[in-house]
Amino acid sequence: MSITKETENFSDRELDRIIEMAWEDRTTFDAIEFQFGLKEQEVIELMRRQMKPSSFRMWRERAQGRATKHAAKRNFEKGTFKSTRQKQITHNKISKR
Repeated sequence: MSITKETENFSDRELDRIIEMAWEDRTTFDAIEFQFGLKEQEVIELMRRQMKPSSFRMWRERAQGRATKHAAKRNFEKGTFKSTRQKQITHNKISKR
């Protein structure tokens, strides 16, 4: 399955969200796969096609080898993509530290 066919299945809004998630340091490739069904290599190809070459190189250098982008290198609980540093939401109010 080529990435071109994959991108045809996504709206512009979804493509923007995938790119945004890929840029976020703490969002893993596993989270992107869970939400959109794109494996890491497919995200890389999508980023290459959707971004200017200089922006892609900057993103690739930033994301490559970064422990926070790979779930296997993180110490998250199994099955969750939420950071332990993220504030808890309780009774529609954000808990204070």
